[in-house]
Amino acid sequence: MFDLITSKDSNVKNDVLSGITVALALVPEAVAFAFVAGVEPMIGLYAAFMMGLITSAIGGRPGMISGATGAMAVVMVALVAQHGVQYLFAAVILAGLLQIMCGIFKLGKFIRLVPYPVMLGFVNGLAIVIFLAQLGQFKVTNAAGELQWMEGTLLYWMLGLVALTMAIIYLLPKLTKAVPASLVAIVTVTLLVHGLDLEARTVIDFVRDLLPADQRDTATLAGELP
Repeated sequence: MFDLITSKDSNVKNDVLSGITVALALVPEAVAFAFVAGVEPMIGLYAAFMMGLITSAIGGRPGMISGATGAMAVVMVALVAQHGVQYLFAAVILAGLLQIMCGIFKLGKFIRLVPYPVMLGFVNGLAIVIFLAQLGQFKVTNAAGELQWMEGTLLYWMLGLVALTMAIIYLLPKLTKAVPASLVAIVTVTLLVHGLDLEARTVIDFVRDLLPADQRDTATLAGELP
């Protein structure tokens, strides 16, 4: 458990490509779930960065997934609304301590007692939460400062780019697995939007729409060291 420095076989190319993919995909995900949880976007980004760093440095498996989750974000809404973000930090630390204790006492084996329908329902419920969280990307701020659904050309481009991204992720692995399909989709669609100057919203546009009017012009996702 405490053998932190070990010699393991590794593939530098796969490690680098997977790291880049996760880094690019985690930004919009962390921002979206931060708004779901009722905290500032930068809090979500800092939290995602620290979780990824700690997991990769002292994680117990060669490949471990860690990042923002819809299940946690939904649970945190009431906590943040009633007690503030300070209690959220305390709850996260307590959750980490409980997980450490479960590992020390080898309580993970008891997950076998959970019925499969419960696991299936949880995973599908989480998929619905994640899907609903993305619908906010299809809303824009109107002249009255209210959010409304996209219309016209902007909506068509948005749907087309979403379909293209999904098609690349689904079809590329059938042709080659030399590079992650998600990374190819992100890079391809991003270059297409900026290269052709397409009318498409970015992550920062989504952030600005959810902020008060006096904070939109100064909104940024640029982080800095304390």
